Formats: sequence, C-alpha cells, structure tokens
Amino acid sequence: MHLEKVKEEGKTLQKEVRERTLGFITAGLGLVAGLAWNDAIKALIEYLFPLDKNGLLAKFLYAIIITLVVVLLSVYLVRWLKKEEKNS
Repeated sequence: MHLEKVKEEGKTLQKEVRERTLGFITAGLGLVAGLAWNDAIKALIEYLFPLDKNGLLAKFLYAIIITLVVVLLSVYLVRWLKKEEKNS
C-alpha cells in the first residue's frame, strides 16, 4: 500500500517536471523570437528615423507600446488561468 503511494507520487512528480521543463523551453524559444523581433523593429525605426532626435523619441514610443501590450497580455493570461482553475 505504501509502495503504491510512492509510485503514484513519483508519476505525479515526473509529470510536473516534464510540464515545467516544457514551459522553460517554450519561454526560452519565446525569448529568442522576441529578441529577433526587437532587432527587426529597431532596424525599422532606424530606417524610418535615421540618427536624429526623432529616432530616440520613436524608440521610447516603441518601448511604451510594447510595455502596454505585455502588461495587458499578462493581466489577460492571469485572469484566464484563474478562471480555468476555478472551473476545474
């Protein structure tokens, strides 16, 4: 009886490790994609606003817009996860 409980906990732990590992891998790949997009957008800003004061303003606007998008997306995901936990 005790052995069955240990096996069950082992399976649960193994599942959790796999899920977390997959989450870390996905986050890493997302970071790589985000950095690629960051470089592309920076190049676009430099192309549209070549080395003048407007370029600096454009970069700050870009940073503000990206920050707002990330915050809104994070709030949405947290609410969605709480809703999912409530339903299960």
